[in-house]
Amino acid sequence: MNDPAVLALGATVLCGTLAVAGVHTYASGRAQRQALVDRLSGGGPLRTAAGRVRRFAAVDRRLRRTRLGRSIHLRLSATGLDVTAGEFATYVTAVVVALWLIAASVLAPFFGPIAALVGVWSAVIFLNWQRQRRIEAFIGQLPDVARLLANATAAGLAMRTALAMAAEELENPAGEELAHVADQLLMGRTIDDALGELSERLPSRELIVLVTTLVLANKAGGSVVSSLRNLTQTLEDRKETRREVRTMLSEVNATAFTVPLLGLGSLLLINSSNEGALARVTGSGLGQALVLISLGLYTVGFFVIRRLGKIEV
Repeated sequence: MNDPAVLALGATVLCGTLAVAGVHTYASGRAQRQALVDRLSGGGPLRTAAGRVRRFAAVDRRLRRTRLGRSIHLRLSATGLDVTAGEFATYVTAVVVALWLIAASVLAPFFGPIAALVGVWSAVIFLNWQRQRRIEAFIGQLPDVARLLANATAAGLAMRTALAMAAEELENPAGEELAHVADQLLMGRTIDDALGELSERLPSRELIVLVTTLVLANKAGGSVVSSLRNLTQTLEDRKETRREVRTMLSEVNATAFTVPLLGLGSLLLINSSNEGALARVTGSGLGQALVLISLGLYTVGFFVIRRLGKIEV
């Protein structure tokens, strides 16, 4: 035990063990601190509910501090996509750069910025389409929502309990949205405010009618069961009507997207049949102006056809 070599070896092992434990404690504490900062800053968890690792967390934290980042986050929250603002902005930037390079190399350098603008516009259209798709899916579940609320109210349950029960019974997106409303009610918000925020997040006439019925019944009382059961039949009829209208207008909507694709196909055909033709055309100011005018006419045609095929039910 008095051997200096043994004592030195034991001290070295002890110091190494303490050093490893200290590094491990420091690393875990730093990871916990970063996770706490992410939650408090609204950056979201490091992993999704499905276990997918969040990408571009640093970009998301910086972007969420800006007005653009907050706007993207609000749009994404209304679409139900499991994507952060940083991930969406990064993906869109990569697509825009790729479109710029492809258009500049395949067509002409003049079409590079135009393709980039089309990419940004397509991203906005995608968010709006995804939001509208979620609204349509939610509208399709509204008859089931009204039926569940009517049955729960008829059984003597309070409206808060009925909303929580409907959130557990229904699939997404209705289940997720009603669960969000139930969580807000648990945190002390009134039914009027929670349902009003729901109608603002997923605006539709059917949802507004349902929310108005629930709010009035909560304020003034009355026969909420009979009102909800009558509303259930009305929502079923509107659901069938919307399905028929969507089927009738499917050809018009397809035409709206076919017209711009025909213009793009014409450009590719001209450039392939006479290599460098688009570069020579866009080499002068007059040619660039004519190209911009033609693209503007295609855009106007797209919106006009979409507007003619839009029927409010």
